[in-house]
Amino acid sequence: MKAIRRFTVRTVLPESLKALDELATNLRWSWHEPTLQLFRSIDPVLWESTGHDPVALLGEVAPERLAELASDWSFVERTNALRDDLHSYLQEPRWYQSLEDAPRAIAYFSPEFGIAAALPQYSGGLGILAGDHLKSASDLGVPIVGVGLFYRAGYFRQGISRDGWQQESYPVLDPDGLPLTVLRQQDGSPAQVALELPENRVLHARIWQAHVGRIPLLMLDTDIPANDDDLRGVTDRLYGGGGEHRLLQELLLGVGGVRAIDLYCELTGAPAPEVFHTNEGHAGFLGLERIKKLVGKGLAFGEALQVVRAGTVFTTHTPVPAGIDRFDLGLVERYFSTGLLPGVDVERVLALGVENYDGGSPSTFNMAVMGLRLGQRANGVSQLHGEVSRGMFGALWPDFDTEDVPITSVTNGVHAPTWTDPMLLDLISDRLGAWDTTTVDWNNAAISDWDLWDVKGRMRSQLVQDARARTIASWVEQNPGAGVPAWFNELLDPNVLTIGFARRVPTYKRLTLMLHDTERLRALLTHPERPVQLVIAGKSHPADDEGKRLIQKLVQFASEPDVRKRIVFLPNYDIGMAKLLYPGTDVWLNNPLRPLEACGTSGMKAALNGSLNLSILDGWWNEYYDGENGWAIPSADSAGDAAERDALEAESLYDLIEHQVAPRFYTRDGDGVPRGWTAWMRHTLSTLSPALSADRMVREYVERLYVPAAHSERRVSADSYAGGKELAAWIARIRAAWPDLRVAHVESEGVEIVPQVGDELTVRAFVDLGAVEPGDVNVEVVSGRAHDGDRLKNVQHTRLELAEQNGTSATFAGRLRLDRAGSFGYNVRVVPSHPLLANPAELGITAVA
Repeated sequence: MKAIRRFTVRTVLPESLKALDELATNLRWSWHEPTLQLFRSIDPVLWESTGHDPVALLGEVAPERLAELASDWSFVERTNALRDDLHSYLQEPRWYQSLEDAPRAIAYFSPEFGIAAALPQYSGGLGILAGDHLKSASDLGVPIVGVGLFYRAGYFRQGISRDGWQQESYPVLDPDGLPLTVLRQQDGSPAQVALELPENRVLHARIWQAHVGRIPLLMLDTDIPANDDDLRGVTDRLYGGGGEHRLLQELLLGVGGVRAIDLYCELTGAPAPEVFHTNEGHAGFLGLERIKKLVGKGLAFGEALQVVRAGTVFTTHTPVPAGIDRFDLGLVERYFSTGLLPGVDVERVLALGVENYDGGSPSTFNMAVMGLRLGQRANGVSQLHGEVSRGMFGALWPDFDTEDVPITSVTNGVHAPTWTDPMLLDLISDRLGAWDTTTVDWNNAAISDWDLWDVKGRMRSQLVQDARARTIASWVEQNPGAGVPAWFNELLDPNVLTIGFARRVPTYKRLTLMLHDTERLRALLTHPERPVQLVIAGKSHPADDEGKRLIQKLVQFASEPDVRKRIVFLPNYDIGMAKLLYPGTDVWLNNPLRPLEACGTSGMKAALNGSLNLSILDGWWNEYYDGENGWAIPSADSAGDAAERDALEAESLYDLIEHQVAPRFYTRDGDGVPRGWTAWMRHTLSTLSPALSADRMVREYVERLYVPAAHSERRVSADSYAGGKELAAWIARIRAAWPDLRVAHVESEGVEIVPQVGDELTVRAFVDLGAVEPGDVNVEVVSGRAHDGDRLKNVQHTRLELAEQNGTSATFAGRLRLDRAGSFGYNVRVVPSHPLLANPAELGITAVA
C-alpha cells in the first residue's frame, strides 16, 4: 500500500550530540573530509545506503546507536572539535578580508546549484559550476549570497529500458529532510515574496536557506497553500514545462530573488549587495526589479538603468543560440503589463530584450540579450568561449569589430576539495603533511612514481566496483524478480586502461563519435595486449529525442557479448557517481564540435585526480593543453560536411588511443610502473591543479569584475545617484548628436619611402564634432598587421590628443611608433568617452575614417 502523504520526521539528538545537527545542516561537510569521516563512522552501511547524506543518516540511525555514541567520550570530543573548527572557519578572516575597498556583499543568481548529491538541484555543468563558485567563495571569505529556486522534483532521475531508451522519473523531494531551513519573520512565520501576475493573480514563494560554509543560499519555493494549484507547480522541475512555465520560473528567480534578498537582509541585518552577478540569462529579470526600486525613489528609467548596469556582472555559458532562453515578445508584454513593476513602462522592458538587430527576430525576447544590456560587465567562461561570445553577440555592437565587443572571459574552475579523491588527499597528507592538492609540490621526491601509480590503481578499482554495483542495481530495477547475469560481476577490469566520458547529451557533444567505426572501436576494446575500457554516463533533456537515440545506440553497442565487459553506460549521472568516476579514469575523453564547448569542467575534475585528457581543442583545453598533460584530437574544420568531419575526427581519436595513449599506459619498467605515464600524471597535477582551481576563478571574478563593478556602482549612486543621473543625460545627448559626427580627413607624415622598425609616424585626424564636445570622445589610431582585405589583426590603440579646435571642427594629433616588421596598416576611429563607462564600445557607436 502506498502512503497518501509523506514527510520527514527529524531525529531528536541526545544533548551531548547536538553538535551533529549543526555539522549536518552546514553543507561544508560536502567538501570537508574530516566531517565526512565522522558521519561515516556513525554507521558505515547506513552511510552508503543514504547516499552520504548526513541529515538522512541522522534520521535513520537507530536510537540505540545514538545512545552508544552519546556515551562514547572520544566520539563526543571529536564531534565538538569539528563543530568548533566549523565555527572558526565561519568567522576567521580569509583572503577576501585582506582586500581594500572590496564590495561589502555580492548577490549570485543561478537557476541551478550543484552542492552535494543530498541536495539535487542541478542538471549539469552550469549548476555544478555555481556550486563550486559558492564553495570557493566560502573558502576565500567572499561575502556572496546565492539565489536560486527550490525544485520539488529536481531535474529528473534517469533509467535505461531494456532496449536502451532513456526513461525519466521525478521523485518528489521533501525539503524538511534536506539540509535546509525556512527563512522566518520576527514572529516566526515563514518569510514570503509575492509577484503580481496577469488576471489579478499573485504568485507567492517561501524562502528556504542552505548554508554553504560561510555562504547563505536562498531558494524560492512556490509549493505552498497560498498559491492556486497550478501556481504551486511553478517550481516543480528544473528546466521543465513550456514557454510560459519557464517564463514564470525566471520571473520568480529574477524579480522574486531580489525581493528575497531584501527580506533576508532586513531580517538578518546582512549588508545589501553592491554587485549582482547573473549566472546565465535565466535570472536576468533581477535587473528590472532593481530598476523598479530606483524608479520608486524618483529616478527616471534611463537613470535607474545606468545605476543598475554599473553594479551588474553577466556571465554567458552557451556557445550556441539554441541554448538561450527566448520568449514570444507578446507573452513577456502580457506579464509586465500588470502591477509587477509599478512605475516601469512595459515598452522600456521589452526594448531591453528584443532582438532588434541584424539576424534577430523582432518578435522575440532574448534573455541573454537582456543580460548583456543590463550588465556593464560581461564574460564568457573560457578564452575561446569569450571569442565565440564576441562573435555570437556582435550584432549588439554593429559598428565594432568582433575583437572590440565588450565581452571578456574568466575561465571556469572546479572546487578542488570537493573533487579530489580522499585517497589522493591521504597520499599528500602522509608524504607531505598537506591537504591542498593545488599548492603542494608534486615533484617532491617524497611522492614516488610507485605512489602515484598505486593510488591511481586503487581509484580505478573503486570505480570498477561502483560501476558493477550501479549496473546490477539498474538491472534489478528494470527486471524485478529476474536473476542478475553472472557476467555483471566481471564488468570492467581494474587493471585495464580506463577512459571516461560523462556529460549532458546534446548532439554537439557527440556522445557516439566513438561508434563511428564500430569495428575499429571493438578492436581497441578487445586488444589482446593493450585493451581499453570505456565508462560512459550522461543525461539527455527529456524533450530531446535525438539525444536519447544517441544514448540508445551506445547502450545497444555496449550490450554486444564480445565488448560488454569493456564498455558500460551508467544511468543517472550525478554528483555521487562523478566523485568516483573522475578519479577512477586514466583518460578523460571530450570530443565536441569545436568551438561549441563553452568550457567543459568534467575534464578539469579528472585532471585534479591525475587523469590525462584526450580532447578536441575546445573550451578550457584549448588554452591549457601543453603536449605533456594529455592529447589533442585534431579538429577537421575544413571538412566538406558534418559526416566527413565526424569521420576524420573519429579516425584521429582511434589513432591516438591505439598508437599513443595505450602504448604509454602499458609500457612498464621492472617494477610494473609506466614511468612515461606517471611523468605526465605528475606534470598534470603540478601545472593544472592550481590553474583549474575554482579559487583561481573566484579570485579573478573578484579582482577583474566584482571590485570594478562595486566601484562603478558607488560612483553612480553617490550623492543621491548624481552620477547615474549625469551619465544618463550624457548618453542621451551623445546618442542624439552622434549622427552628425564624422572623421573628415586623416594625414600622416614622418615615415621614409621604406619604413623601418623604430620609425615614428605623426598622425593628424580632422574631426567634425557637430554638437559633441572634444572631451566627450576618444580619438585613436587603431594599428596592426594588415591581412587579406586590409583587415587589421593584432591591433594596438594609440590615443590622439586635441591639437586645435575651430568651432565644431577639431584636429587631433599623436605619434605612432612602428615597433614591428611586416605588413602594417592603420585607421582612425572616434568613440564616446566618459569616466563612468567601463568600455569604449559600451554604447555601441563609433565613427571611423
